[in-house]
Amino acid sequence: MDNPVVIVGAGLSGLRAASLLSAQGTNCKVLEARDRIGGRVLSTSDPNRPDLGKFDLGPTWYWPQYESTIKSLVNELKIGTFAQHTKGAMLSERSQHVPPERFVLPENSNVRSNRFIGGVQSLIDAVADTIPAGVVELETRVTAIRLDGDGAITVEVVRADGRRIEVSTRAVILAVPPRLVARHINFSPSLPKNSITDLKNKPTWMAGQAKAIAVYDRPFWRESGLSGYATSWVGPLQEIHDASPESESGSGALFGFFGMSAKMRREMGEDNVKNLVTKQLVRLFGTSAQNVKAMLYKDWSKDSETAAEEDLEPLREFPIYGQPPKSGVWEKKIVFAGTEANSQYGGHLEGALLAAEQAVYEINKLEE
Repeated sequence: MDNPVVIVGAGLSGLRAASLLSAQGTNCKVLEARDRIGGRVLSTSDPNRPDLGKFDLGPTWYWPQYESTIKSLVNELKIGTFAQHTKGAMLSERSQHVPPERFVLPENSNVRSNRFIGGVQSLIDAVADTIPAGVVELETRVTAIRLDGDGAITVEVVRADGRRIEVSTRAVILAVPPRLVARHINFSPSLPKNSITDLKNKPTWMAGQAKAIAVYDRPFWRESGLSGYATSWVGPLQEIHDASPESESGSGALFGFFGMSAKMRREMGEDNVKNLVTKQLVRLFGTSAQNVKAMLYKDWSKDSETAAEEDLEPLREFPIYGQPPKSGVWEKKIVFAGTEANSQYGGHLEGALLAAEQAVYEINKLEE
């Protein structure tokens, strides 16, 4: 049997690449360092109150009007979705000492975004279900990729129990954040200098961010004519949205993106950050916001499978994403995937899917 195509990373891009390769009869293997699939997709519930629903601590939305690839895949896999709740007034907070201003946005002023019933993990699970059993190997960390003089590729991995093994392959798809490739995978011979520079200079999407989700027994703000959307110059959250699930539980949730830096969050500690979040939600949405049933929190800057040290610096502008330059002996041996590898939709789920399609196209070209 031919050596498999090795895919490094079981996030959305890596899983989609494996699904496409498997569908065309190409032998492949997905190696994932984490103990779960999904990568930066993380849909979770409060273990003490699973009845309140699942909530996204990673990516949340897609935009069906503009993102045709994910729209088609959602339809193909028959995944349940619903429109992001935007009905009602928004709030704008400029000072802790002045009540927030209330604005009613013009109808259709926001481009409609969709969410997944059960969280984005529903998409991950549906894609994973199209991959043959045994293809995805968890807790398998790729440490080195070696190209021998006769053109054979060997991928060196470490298992969770410390065992080191080697996997022979004919091509590698790298579906992990570029900076992690540059920092944690040793290439022999080395990648070209311009490739390494490009990988190191590509910020990992979401890596410097954290998300907090306050879960309630109902979306009480809607009763006051509020949409749940708020912006703040005060913080700690600079942008807040309704995160209520589409479920029979009737629970409500608000989530926000932080304005404070990763360094500041670390210095304050998780408990203090959560307390500040609750206080801010009370300022914005009233005393009912004190009745938090669960506070879910994920600081991606602390996730070693996502963030590199360079990612702790806050992004000042949207990164320039796209394929790293390739040349020399690795040009026809490795292919880049992951959302950062797509120039048009980098940072979106759509970008991850398009990068997977491009990677499979390139693999097929290599084997013609």
